[in-house]
Amino acid sequence: MWIKRLLILVPLLLAALLLQSYFWVPTYETQTKGNPKRLLKYIEASSGDAKILNPILNADSASSTIVGMVFEGLVDLDENLALRGRLATNWAITEQAYLLVDPDSQLPDGKPATSARIEQRIQYALDTKAFPELNSILLGMRRIPSELQTTTIDVRTRDGKNKPKTTSVAISITIPERLAFTLNRVDQDFFDRLTPVIGNQYGTHFRHNKYLNNVDSVDDNIVAQVKAQLPSLLNVTEHNPEILFHLRQGVRFHDGQEFDATDVKFTYASIMNPRNISPRTSDFEPIKAIEILDSHTIKIIYKRLYSPAISAWTMGILPEHLLNDTAMQKEMDERNLSEVTRETFGMRDSTFNRNPIGVGPFRFVEWQGDQFIKLDRNEDYWEGAPEYEQYIVRIIPDSLIQEVEFRTGAIDFYSTLPHQVARYREDDRYQNFSNLGFGYVYIGYNNRKPLFANPQVRRAMSMAINVDEIIEYIMYNEAERVTGPFPKITEWYDESIQPVPYDPEGARTLLASLGWEKNTEGWLEKDGNIFEFNMVTNSGNSIRKNIMSIAQNAWKKIGIKCNTQYFEWAVFLKDFINTGDFDATVLGWSMGIDPDLYQIWHSSQAGPQQLNFVGYNNPQVDKLIVRIRQEYDRVQQRTLTHKLHKIIHEDQPYTFLYASKGTRILDKKIVIVEPQPDGTERYKKIYPLKHGAIQFYFNKWRKLEHTPAF
Repeated sequence: MWIKRLLILVPLLLAALLLQSYFWVPTYETQTKGNPKRLLKYIEASSGDAKILNPILNADSASSTIVGMVFEGLVDLDENLALRGRLATNWAITEQAYLLVDPDSQLPDGKPATSARIEQRIQYALDTKAFPELNSILLGMRRIPSELQTTTIDVRTRDGKNKPKTTSVAISITIPERLAFTLNRVDQDFFDRLTPVIGNQYGTHFRHNKYLNNVDSVDDNIVAQVKAQLPSLLNVTEHNPEILFHLRQGVRFHDGQEFDATDVKFTYASIMNPRNISPRTSDFEPIKAIEILDSHTIKIIYKRLYSPAISAWTMGILPEHLLNDTAMQKEMDERNLSEVTRETFGMRDSTFNRNPIGVGPFRFVEWQGDQFIKLDRNEDYWEGAPEYEQYIVRIIPDSLIQEVEFRTGAIDFYSTLPHQVARYREDDRYQNFSNLGFGYVYIGYNNRKPLFANPQVRRAMSMAINVDEIIEYIMYNEAERVTGPFPKITEWYDESIQPVPYDPEGARTLLASLGWEKNTEGWLEKDGNIFEFNMVTNSGNSIRKNIMSIAQNAWKKIGIKCNTQYFEWAVFLKDFINTGDFDATVLGWSMGIDPDLYQIWHSSQAGPQQLNFVGYNNPQVDKLIVRIRQEYDRVQQRTLTHKLHKIIHEDQPYTFLYASKGTRILDKKIVIVEPQPDGTERYKKIYPLKHGAIQFYFNKWRKLEHTPAF
């Protein structure tokens, strides 16, 4: 009996405690009366503590929030999702393209290819304007003589215990004559435009082995591996896009050191240093070289076409003087580290990660683990000091406590749950912002499984689910339907594509046409096998759990037997998603602005630990994905993404459900301040941008003592 009373008493005590805190915590008005400095502090809550405050190393949202205030990138997005300059004032994207001279190839008239002949014929085409596209993009061309090159490449060998290892082997190759072309923009079709001059079979039988002079090994296996890699070292055609950045002058790090081109190059080198284990390596791996032209001009040369390249430079830039080899050596000496520790010491081990120094609008002050992180405004910020003197993030894991603290004014920002939105919209004390984000929720089917290998089966699965019901009853209408893999708020999403209709009878008919008939127990059966599978998701997420229940019941109505299971997040990822060992799952993606879907949808990314964990494989989609990530023309990209959207929608590797709206709440006393020419100030309401962000003008935010009349 006492256990029963205890179980009743504990929730009552907790409720009483929370209610008491509501009355005991000072309200916004009493806070400002007793402490006017409260008006100069912006306090936000986070459900989890940050992990590492370094822009090239952090991978969690809590760290990213702080990093975004302390550091700054070369570019970022403006109000219309277009790139704008930050630490770079402007930039130009051009291309150097290279064509190897293949003496074994014949030109269209049957004559052997030489650099002089190819150059002469291209020049003739330019002079006669035979191919107008060439005239519009080709700025110049030159011949590069043959040269000898020594390099090292990695091969797979075995150690004394017969275990595989990577070995570097020195080789010598002869680079044949080349023609170099300077283009005024990146053009992935450039060499196709040369086809009438060089022929469509040019270089298809290039004899790479002919140019291998020496391999620093006599092992036949190693030599064979070297020869297999020669085509990647001797590309008959090569695209080298270039970005020329002009950097902002007079910008200083928080310690007073001036920012310049060496910091940009150092940031890249730090990302690519394997000792640092940066999660951003793939974004910068396409870089071939970085050239510092002067202290505030830098050229980034890429080894292949990669249109997301410039977006990577939104990442914060590191201070070279605080993290270079000399600085790291000094830190190891000051910490009196052992020789063993020094051998593996890298940027991840540096105290910089808990005491970051950047060039952003706020400078780091203090971090009390699992309690708070405090920043002070940067009075020397190049764009002008922010209105707020302090930016504080408090760690409050419980959403209920977050709401109580918000309503008493102890924190300034609250992100509501779907069922709370209507209540806050009716409360005149607050301003609310509800917008679609970059993510979406889906049911993913393991396309490798015979049960889900047929797109028609997957379409029937989608037809059986009433997605509008999910949006209404689970999301309280704080979501919109989606039909494909791109964020709905971007131009890459094709609004003309209609959702799969809710049609359970049509789903039954479609499955019947594929041989699935109901047995005596009411389950669909084919060739003696019942249509039965397991669907998994992570525990602790009530929305996903409810989606699973709705889908399970919907499929049951048409004779499909779905078993549901929930697992702790780490187990869910490790045992099911990362291994691809599941039938179906409920998950969501948080996407970016770039239309590159290579990691999620390309068939090469369907292995263990990769993001195409549903095993989707469509050669047409693979080609489109590669072309999109190589296309620099935005209009062409949009055409290609719409085509990709349509194909994936038709294949239904996912049942695409919805994009949720994020509703953020602020006190109406927080406004945007705009200084006027006559010295007065104008107050404006905070408003969301096209992509839903409300903090774009955060540096101009101010909290007033009263609610202004707009």
